Amino acid sequence: MGSPRLAIARRELGSLRKEKTIVLALAIQLFVAAFSSFLVVGLVSLYDPGAASYQVDVAVAGDEEAVEDLLRAVGTEDGLSGRPYSSTSAAMTAFQERQVDAVLEASTGEDGRIRVAAVAPDTGVETTAVVVRLRDALRELERNERAERSAFLATDPLSLPPAAESSPYFGFTYTVLVPLLLFLPVFISGSLVVDSLTEEVARGTLELLRVAPVSFAAVVDGKLLAAGGLAPVQAVAWMLLLQLNGSTIESVPWLFGMVAGLSAVVVTLGAAVAITSPDRRVAQLLYSIGVLLVFAGTSLLPLSPANTAARLALGTAGVGAKVAVAGLVFVGVVALVGLRFVVDRVDPNELG
Repeated sequence: MGSPRLAIARRELGSLRKEKTIVLALAIQLFVAAFSSFLVVGLVSLYDPGAASYQVDVAVAGDEEAVEDLLRAVGTEDGLSGRPYSSTSAAMTAFQERQVDAVLEASTGEDGRIRVAAVAPDTGVETTAVVVRLRDALRELERNERAERSAFLATDPLSLPPAAESSPYFGFTYTVLVPLLLFLPVFISGSLVVDSLTEEVARGTLELLRVAPVSFAAVVDGKLLAAGGLAPVQAVAWMLLLQLNGSTIESVPWLFGMVAGLSAVVVTLGAAVAITSPDRRVAQLLYSIGVLLVFAGTSLLPLSPANTAARLALGTAGVGAKVAVAGLVFVGVVALVGLRFVVDRVDPNELG
């Protein structure tokens, strides 16, 4: 009488731990979503340092005419202000005393070209923002000089198309945030399948499941459906939340199909690894390496998962992207069928 009760207790303990794992995974993602605004601002600063609202004060010194041109270029850039100094030594003193964030020394050569030497902090969080601001100012100076000296050219240069102003949050949302929210549930689902199957073997609760009128294949299918079915539903929920937040998401059904196909491939990989290598640590390591290899390999393709997801969300996906989604769903179905053949040839008594 003691052995069946002990097995039931183990089974209940294992189920409780799995439920806690799923709840913890959802809680982590919910925690990330709750601070999404702060995360977006911080990640956009890394994605595009020029988008950070950081004021940079620049000391400008050198030849008078070159300094005027440089100050004009600096004044056109947002978040950048120039202060003229009488000499380079005075500008460097202000820089060392932290009165300014950078120094620009402009000089005019004998050939009439303007040469600029820039001094920026070599360490610190603000270094990247300062360098990006200075780069934009020097590009503006170059454009101004080209426009002013175009009259001396033998042929008329082609006119440039009008500059398009776009928010860095737009590019970050569709190229980074959308793929992250779509693929993160897929990774977690595959990991849950690995943990679920390996824990059944490690805790001996797989024997109790075999007493029930279900086959080993049915047990594996149930775990795949529970973990893999959650990923596409959660991904669509993320897309709907982005829409409520003001970000337009197109082709939601195609995104659902893409995540469903990818989820089928990943959870199949996790189940195959867990069956062939029931040790949890080894299985998780092999699963992680396999997922990294799959995504690293597909990222080299023109229609990589991240690129396809961004195009679908933007509504600019052509026939090729939709064919790629259909192909991914087909590969997912083939993977599930292949896993069934593997499971049918595995003896549950040899696991462990």
